[in-house]
Amino acid sequence: MCATKAKLKSGIVDNLDEEYYQISPEILDSFPKFRPPLNLYRLKEDTAQILLYKKQDERMDKEAQEQVAQMCAEGNLFVARTDHPIYSKHIAKQLDLVLVDEHLKESEIAEIFTYALTDRIDEFFEQPVTLVFTKLYNDMMVLTEYLWNDKNRAKALVRRLHKEHTLARHSYNCGVLGLWLFNKMFPGGFNRRVYDKTALALFLHDMGMSKIPAFIRDKTKPLTADERTKVHLHPLLGSKLALKLGLKFDEMQQAIMEHHERLDGSGYPAKAKQMSPLGAMTAVVDSYCAMTTTRPYAPAKEPREAVGELNDQKARYSEKAVAPLFKAVLTGEW
Repeated sequence: MCATKAKLKSGIVDNLDEEYYQISPEILDSFPKFRPPLNLYRLKEDTAQILLYKKQDERMDKEAQEQVAQMCAEGNLFVARTDHPIYSKHIAKQLDLVLVDEHLKESEIAEIFTYALTDRIDEFFEQPVTLVFTKLYNDMMVLTEYLWNDKNRAKALVRRLHKEHTLARHSYNCGVLGLWLFNKMFPGGFNRRVYDKTALALFLHDMGMSKIPAFIRDKTKPLTADERTKVHLHPLLGSKLALKLGLKFDEMQQAIMEHHERLDGSGYPAKAKQMSPLGAMTAVVDSYCAMTTTRPYAPAKEPREAVGELNDQKARYSEKAVAPLFKAVLTGEW
């Protein structure tokens, strides 16, 4: 392509970027060959128009497939941003595609991670075995790769926390907010291996709850003494499950065993007053995320109210962990 034509094309693409984005060959290869999962558009360069080429689920013969591949290679194949929800769900099934698609906005990538990781966590909690965990682990490593390259990207994820509580949604919220807070508390003071372990620990700190019967987890009335005793066992159950899955590193055990402990010894399961920095941080994140979602037994609190309560309980929660969260909620500057 000559320089003048390339410059013209670049200008066209830039002007249309708010309505359409280009499909890369890697993304196209992930689509079903015979039926595109969403509408495909082509760029008509002489008139600077984006025209519908193939409708969603319209069958493509071999010739059409070759034409689409050629247009894609030339940078002339587009999808509409209005179809992003469909696109998101497609990429969520092959999450590593977010690392190769240069045309997605940061907000769109955040939406994709929310779909993908919440579903993966839910699948794992339904069946906490090695095979299912491996799928979750692979997607988690895509997230840490994405954030490691630019940790400020966590802001877009934090702005999309779930509002309604389920175990998987709570775990996702804690993982995302926890990684944001971890970076605030320890800026640059860790390597990639520590970052990956911390991410796994934050997202899976509550996996012992998957072993608690759903009728107890979802109960709308106060728990009986026996039910409360069962719930208080979930850190121990989570610790055993982590070891069974081969997750034997310190970060995992700290997050699991300490997220319900309190600095004044009023927590559980050990009523410990000494907590690791990660355990103390996870306790703050777990409490905040629980308070700010609608649960079966309690309405959601406003973020300012929730973080204010944490800030007022300095005898129970780490002031070092609460302070960055308190500031972000009050100022809106994540």
